[in-house]
Amino acid sequence: MRIHLIGVGGVAMGNLAAMLRQSGHTVTGSDHELYPPMSDRLREWGIEALPFDARNLDRADLIVLGNAISRGNAELEHLLANSLPCLSMPAALYEFFLKRKNVIVVAGTHGKTTTTFLIDHILATAGHAPGLFVGGVRADGHAGFRVSDSPFFVVEGDEYDSAIFDKGPKFLHYRPRYLVLTSVEFDHADIYSDLEHYKRSFRHLVRTIPGNGMIAADLSDEGVRSVLSGYSLAPVEWYCDANRAEEFRGGLERSGTPSSSIATFERNGRRVDFSFPGTVEPFALLGAHNTANALGAALVARAAGTPPRRVAEALESFPGVLRRQQIRVDLAAADGYGALTLIEDFAHHPTAVSATIEAVREAYPGRRLHALFEPRSASSHRNVFQERYADAFDRADAVYLTDIHNPGKVAAGERLDVPALCRAIESQESGAGRKSVTYAGDPAELLGRFRAAFERSSAGDVVLAMSNGAFGGIYPELEAFLRSTGAAQ
Repeated sequence: MRIHLIGVGGVAMGNLAAMLRQSGHTVTGSDHELYPPMSDRLREWGIEALPFDARNLDRADLIVLGNAISRGNAELEHLLANSLPCLSMPAALYEFFLKRKNVIVVAGTHGKTTTTFLIDHILATAGHAPGLFVGGVRADGHAGFRVSDSPFFVVEGDEYDSAIFDKGPKFLHYRPRYLVLTSVEFDHADIYSDLEHYKRSFRHLVRTIPGNGMIAADLSDEGVRSVLSGYSLAPVEWYCDANRAEEFRGGLERSGTPSSSIATFERNGRRVDFSFPGTVEPFALLGAHNTANALGAALVARAAGTPPRRVAEALESFPGVLRRQQIRVDLAAADGYGALTLIEDFAHHPTAVSATIEAVREAYPGRRLHALFEPRSASSHRNVFQERYADAFDRADAVYLTDIHNPGKVAAGERLDVPALCRAIESQESGAGRKSVTYAGDPAELLGRFRAAFERSSAGDVVLAMSNGAFGGIYPELEAFLRSTGAAQ
């Protein structure tokens, strides 16, 4: 079959294109602009990526439409005018790969990519090597997809809409048998009106789990508890910090939600003991939120038949996920206080920004922490999180913020006011004391301002850069600057 993907430059669409080609289909794609690493990967996978042109559809038997494509696009207008066969990305994923599989979906506001890779790593280490579809790359270079004959398929379940003709969330297409629900906190303000609207999508999702499936759910998350309040259609296995298990158990019982199965983790420095029926084993991951992700992954892997000992062994060898607390520079790391450290992270929601800063602070105690942030996601462009962002940088010593990406896409009265945010952060006496705050109109300007400020800093500093995009392409220059600065100290 000849399949053409409109919007092939996105991570999910590019991964789907590669999977279709591996499965024997003739695949082409199109996009407005393609940048590394996706442009390099498409070339490596033998997938021709073209500029948008209606003629690209002439020989296609099927078209897959990405959710970033809107009216006015030449290819979309052509397929609509001629009633050409078309599927959304999640519908195509189900049609070609998920049907008749035991699908494991990871859903939630935070932690989806890491938890999905954790489940995949556990099952693969245990000899099952499931199918995989995730919007990220593992720290060892493992791509975010796998075509497999395994009866299991692990999918990162996105709550964002599917396509211009399908405004429902992607995860409703996947029909999971097993679900990990990590968190439910308001996000995607461009398509959801409020928290209740957002929760409604997750309530629809949990109602699709069959009675012989299961849900692993983070008991510490208020939104998760709300979504599952009174739920009894499939078994729910809860997980949370051991110190709070009994506190939450009473609330579950009062709401009529079954609470017999609560798995727990307990942190002891960098050692973490996790406990669920059959095992107590240690493993170490950076940050309490990743510890919870690992326990959710362990519960679902156990439900899929993986012995507890194999689960523990796999968790100990997990390499992490690129752009999730990825260390890009670590000079003189052998001594107790490395000269300079640069960490990149995908965090963009204020809760994720706060949790990431806290995790880095915990991992590098006593070191000055510089937080660089680009508000690039559709939600971070909007002032719905204006006050939340002001608190999110509490544990950083110095903060550097760019203005929002493509401000013209958001009405002036709805935009995040970054200069006002800078003033709010600067005025706070917080966990790290009074902090310096730097504003720049774009990432290139921010890099220049950071370099000027950082030259006055001392050895031992940690730089944390957070964006869900490419941060204006500044990473190579930022790395080179820090390496040269470290060498000069």
